[in-house]
Parts: sequence; structure tokens; C-alpha cells
Amino acid sequence: MPETTFKTVSEEEVQRINRLQRKLFDEFHRLFEPPLPEGVPERLEKIISHGKIVEGDTILDVGSGTGILIPIIKKYKPSCLYACDLSEDMLNQLRENYSSVKTILGDVRDLRLPDQCIDVVFINACYPNIVDKAGALSNISRMIKPEGRLVISHPLGKAFISSLKNSMPFALDDFPEKPKASALLKPFGFEVETFIDEPKLYVLVALKNRA
Repeated sequence: MPETTFKTVSEEEVQRINRLQRKLFDEFHRLFEPPLPEGVPERLEKIISHGKIVEGDTILDVGSGTGILIPIIKKYKPSCLYACDLSEDMLNQLRENYSSVKTILGDVRDLRLPDQCIDVVFINACYPNIVDKAGALSNISRMIKPEGRLVISHPLGKAFISSLKNSMPFALDDFPEKPKASALLKPFGFEVETFIDEPKLYVLVALKNRA
């Protein structure tokens, strides 16, 4: 049977790991600027296409970094685009690149956007870094509209995260297999719609239930 709940993490531990992440990504934020590795731009286009953005939608990009998804998302003409990240230096670079984006410094679990205001949420290349996943998904569930889409992805696949585990100053969780993902997301009102697990691409799309 797949696990149905996330592991419990103390508030002290959440804050400790978030500080480590903030320090790391502030230091290395320039490494996340283009040019991107071969094949990644095409896979990012595919990831964004799974969000099925409609012109005028409101989008939240979680762990946006310097904004590698932003130019692709903007092609779909959203009415509002929020970018959230723990790293101030990452967001400063994003603001230089894309001044129209509304940036929010902090953990996604702490965002205070209005209820049911978001059409599509992207968590690209940062799901393993989210410490309080239950808190994050609970808050996303509050902010996303009924039938809104949650897209969890990585353009280099699960193996890339595995290759980083021994070199990071904090633990990285694995991307879930489909049965586990379904079990973990269901308590937050999401149903898995699409699941892609290829050597260099992971995409999980979940729909928010109407009820």
C-alpha cells in the first residue's frame, strides 16, 4: 500500500532547512540563468503545456528561482503571474528579467493570497526541496480554484535528484510514483490527471476537486 501521509517535520526543522536553502540559492543564483542544458528548454515547454493555461488565467510559479518558466508561461497571456521563492537573490534576478511578475519572498505554505484565486500552480524542479509538504499542499489547495491544475515537474527527471543527494547540505525527497502521489494528494482535494515518468522528464498533473 502506498503511503497516504507526509512525514511530520517540526517547525524548528522547517526553519533550519529553509535557512540552508536560502543561503545556498542566494550564493549560486547565477548558475540558474540560461543557457540551459540541451533538451531542457523543449521539456520545459512540454511541462507548461500540461498546465493547459487559458488566456487571462492567474498563475503561481513555486520555487521560481530566476524565472526559467516565466517566458514560456507569458506566451499563454495570463492576467497575473506570481513567482514565489525562498531566495531573495533569485527573485532580485527574476525582477530584473521580468518586471511585470509579482514576486513573493517566502515558503509557499505561508503565502497569504486570497482563497480560490489561482488557476494553475507550477512546482517545477523544487518539489524535493519543500520541507513542509503537507503545509504547502494545504495552502495551495486553499488558493487554487476548483478544477484548477497543480503541475509538479522536473525537466531532468527523478535520476537527477538522486544524483544530487550526497552533495546537498539538506535532504532531498524523491518524486513520488503514481500510486503514492494519488494517495498523498487526495487528502488535499487533488486527483491525478496526468503522470509522466521518463528518464529525463517527470510531470504530475493533479486537478482540484469541485467539492
